[in-house]
Amino acid sequence: MKIAIIGTGNVGGALATNWSKKGHQILLGTNDVQNFKGKDLLQNDNTSVHTISDAVKEAEVILIATPPTAVFEIIDQMGDVSGKVIIDATNSIMKGPDPYKTVYHCLADKTKAHVVKCFNTTGFENMLNPIYHGEPIDMFMAGDDTKAKEVAHQLALDCGFGSCIDFGKADRVELLEKFALSWINLAIFQGQGRDLAFRVIRR
Repeated sequence: MKIAIIGTGNVGGALATNWSKKGHQILLGTNDVQNFKGKDLLQNDNTSVHTISDAVKEAEVILIATPPTAVFEIIDQMGDVSGKVIIDATNSIMKGPDPYKTVYHCLADKTKAHVVKCFNTTGFENMLNPIYHGEPIDMFMAGDDTKAKEVAHQLALDCGFGSCIDFGKADRVELLEKFALSWINLAIFQGQGRDLAFRVIRR
């Protein structure tokens, strides 16, 4: 797939790295192609840097991994995204894109893309290496769009996650962000460290 990544920090960088290893074409979308966070990502295979509008124009899939309040500017820069898949990897924990509850809800309302919430529930270290004691951890997703969920599921497997569990439709997106806050609470606020993860097991 051709994947535009908007937000080349820890999360976007981890996903870009693993997706490039699987042969996906990674188009880093930045405001300044000469000076941007994550320049080392250009050492990955199949990876190039572009303006946001150019990256989105070429891509089939768009990952947004920026602060939530940046979404309005990003929507303006992306241009027409009709028929493309957008993955919202943000969390509106401290401050959201008012008046919307989450970036997912903003994108679903203001674009004609296929939108899904995914890659928001764990730390970037787990996106780089989702294997614990020889077993893959789980990723989670939510949203109304079946096509977007199919893409997110495949890309989660391509990162090495064992599964991408469906949390439900758009009315579960906020719950999925609270699930992310649960990881943040344990790993950071409670000081248990970032090398912990969630995996669903069944009897």
